[in-house]
Amino acid sequence: MANEHLFKRFDEELSRLDSRISEMGGLAESQLARSLQAIRERDSGLAESVIAADVRIDAIEKDIQEHVLQMLALRQPMAIDLRQILSAVKMATTLERIADYAKNNAKRSLVLMQGAALPRAIGGIDRIGRLVQSLLTDVLDAFAKNDVAAAEAVWKRDEEIDDVYNGLFRELLTYMMEDPRTITAGTHLMFMSKNIERIGDHVTNIAELIAFRVTGTSFASDRPKGSGAIYRPA
Repeated sequence: MANEHLFKRFDEELSRLDSRISEMGGLAESQLARSLQAIRERDSGLAESVIAADVRIDAIEKDIQEHVLQMLALRQPMAIDLRQILSAVKMATTLERIADYAKNNAKRSLVLMQGAALPRAIGGIDRIGRLVQSLLTDVLDAFAKNDVAAAEAVWKRDEEIDDVYNGLFRELLTYMMEDPRTITAGTHLMFMSKNIERIGDHVTNIAELIAFRVTGTSFASDRPKGSGAIYRPA
């Protein structure tokens, strides 16, 4: 009976850990969406709120790390339970970085709002941002369901993000070469697009962690990378 009670308590702790990861994922997803909206609508108040909300995500990451240390010290988990715990720590770190990139874009959007807008370039940022946001939503759903096939589908779409990013980078270079007055805004937009591309990389890292926690291994092949095809805005 005592062992049964301990096992039940451990299962509850594992469930709490997953719930905290899901909570953190939802907040990171919201941060990305709101940072894109702030850029799109030139909304300084919304950008400021994204920056301010980052502290909550940092606090959850710290709580997850402390919880994991306690579980490792007291429970000495084996096999699949250990994979679940270790992958949770890595996911928390990854989600914190995703939120940091969103915060950085919100900060840069405040600078952009002080100058002339580049509507076509900002539209490009919004399109790649929405693409990455969709992948983040899908990978969080895969995590909630322990769905390795869904995680792999997200993982394989990293190539699409690379292609869009490479084309957008070239487009921004063209703007700056044709009109030096756009260099300041173009430089910030380049950093913002790179931040979004890096969020995409972190999303695929989460997909790999889902595979690891369920199967003990990652995906069989190397991650697909984009060809750098020219980005053509709609």
